[in-house]
Amino acid sequence: MSEFTPDALLVGRRVRQLRKARGWTLQDLAARVERAPSALSMLENGRREPKLSLLHALADAFAVTVADLLGAGPLDRRAALEVELQRAQDTSAYRSLGLPQVRPGPRLPTPVLEALVGLHAELNRQATAHLATPEEARRANTELRALMRERDNYFGEVEAAAADVLRAAGHAGGPLTERDITAIAARLGYTLHREADLPHAARSVIDLRHRRIFLPHPRDGRGHGRRQVALQALGHIVLGHSEPDGYAGFLRQRVEVNYFAAAVLVPEVHAVRLLQAAKAERDIAVEDLRDAFAVSYETAAHRFTNLATRHLGIPVHFMRVHESGTIYKAYENDGVRFPTDVTGAIEGQPVCRHWTARAVFARPELHGAYQQYTDTSSGTYWCTALVEPAAQGDFSVSVGVPYAHVKWFRGKETRERDTSRCPEESCCRTPPAQLRRQWEGSVLASARAHTHLLAALPPGTFPGVDDTEVLRFLEARAREWDPAGEPTAAGG
Repeated sequence: MSEFTPDALLVGRRVRQLRKARGWTLQDLAARVERAPSALSMLENGRREPKLSLLHALADAFAVTVADLLGAGPLDRRAALEVELQRAQDTSAYRSLGLPQVRPGPRLPTPVLEALVGLHAELNRQATAHLATPEEARRANTELRALMRERDNYFGEVEAAAADVLRAAGHAGGPLTERDITAIAARLGYTLHREADLPHAARSVIDLRHRRIFLPHPRDGRGHGRRQVALQALGHIVLGHSEPDGYAGFLRQRVEVNYFAAAVLVPEVHAVRLLQAAKAERDIAVEDLRDAFAVSYETAAHRFTNLATRHLGIPVHFMRVHESGTIYKAYENDGVRFPTDVTGAIEGQPVCRHWTARAVFARPELHGAYQQYTDTSSGTYWCTALVEPAAQGDFSVSVGVPYAHVKWFRGKETRERDTSRCPEESCCRTPPAQLRRQWEGSVLASARAHTHLLAALPPGTFPGVDDTEVLRFLEARAREWDPAGEPTAAGG
């Protein structure tokens, strides 16, 4: 059991409040508890955590209980303001400004104290209001990744929901067809409609009133497999999603429907049977999962991360990296250290040139999986990577494990090996000294910026999607259908 640590700031202010209510000086209280006045002063200012023996002595002196000193009872207005100001000045955001701290002592006039607390509250409000940007996305994504790591990227409730859907549909195994997905939608009381004029930023639009799901037309070319997009939309319904209560809620829903779609396409019971047999043969390969269920390599790699730790006892990491070296997606529970920004976010960071996810692009032939051992500051990792094309360019999808677990995988015999010293600048982020001196002052370059990492997300109920565009689309479709639900001139 972990030891309870009292909130030093609140305890200190409560002690000061009780002392002043009795008209005692610090010297008076010090004499009663047999402590030095300077020690009590540090306690009252929140700069010293009280020991249990001192808490008992203080409780006896004030004729209260220790629980009263530690409790959440309200402070008086002055003490509450002092606590608020101290907490505001202790934040990393305030410390980063390099401004001096204002000591909220008894000589600070109450109106000044109220003004300072109000100013901090307004600055915090404005900072929160401006979080409809990639800044919020990165912070929310970091928090969600911590949850995924805590759960080994395994969401049992979503697995159960996917299994129930497949069981109800009578799916016995093998690749899921579009016909199967249409039947699943029908069992849920929905119809699927592929539209050429779907709002450009939407993967799908669900009309809950008329129980219709609108999907991109096959000629749309928006990426994502047709089956996967349909299952993601159905996932919102099966998992009981409603309008998200903010970006973090939106992101959690998106992760859940992505997980649901993959769990339906690659059912847990069949995938685990395949993977356990492969482990017994020491021949695990993500390609086998891909081929058995007719999914993309990325979907198979994601699915492997869902099941590897829970069912095989193998910690794992995953990356999707653009040919420019930028990380688009990443997950780990095996101790590998991804590059991060100051918020702890991984997406948008450059991956080390010596890692498998980046080294795979240097091969003259990009077809087929590439395996490599990489020595890093956190240990040696074996990774397998495959390059997949997309509208934005080529992406590598890589799965890796610590050296102790490589014995279970196909490709463990590779002789490819490299060393990464990142985050040391000398590893791969700074040019060799001789080359730098040779070209110093003679180069100008313009970056091809990833605008999606810089631009604010369009505001609305569903971040990234224009609400007006969606509602106009639905209204136009509703007018095309008669009250019986049959299409008129341009339905379906």
